[in-house]
Order: sequence, then C-alpha cells, then structure tokens
Amino acid sequence: MTKIVSALTARTQFGQLMRRAKQKDERFVVDRRGEPQVVIMSINDFIKTIAPPPEWLKAIWAESKRKGTDKLTMRQINAEIKATRKQHARSGRS
Repeated sequence: MTKIVSALTARTQFGQLMRRAKQKDERFVVDRRGEPQVVIMSINDFIKTIAPPPEWLKAIWAESKRKGTDKLTMRQINAEIKATRKQHARSGRS
C-alpha cells in the first residue's frame, strides 16, 4: 500500500523513507499543498513494476548468479576489467 507523506516530512525524514522503501518495498507519494508531486520507491520495486528487464538481461543475470559473479564488488569488477584489457593489449587485440 502506498503511503502519502507531506513534502516537509519527506524533507526531514528522507533517509528513513529511503531505508523503508529499500528494505520493505514501501512506496511513498510526496504531496505538496494536497497535490501529489513525486513517488519514492526502491529501485528493485521500480524495475519489477515499471521497467521490467528484457529477457536477454534476465539471462545474463541468471548466468552471473550461476557462476557466482553476482557477488563481486565494484573493486573486483574493475580489477577484472583492467586485467582483461591488459591481456588484450598484450595479445594485440583491441
């Protein structure tokens, strides 16, 4: 169920609203002077309901999960990219 919060409440409790949206998939409609202005929702909720991923992306995610690469940190991903680029440069590929 979507909850309506005032702009003042959203401004003063933004961190808490973000946390609740992310952890509990709660949605908040922020209104100003009685008129709805924006919606606060988690990115996962947004993807599921508003912008579902195409099948090819779901396949990539499934393969990543199968290989265990879905748990890599950004630092590990960047290291992999750097190593691959270095290997390609040594072999003369672009």
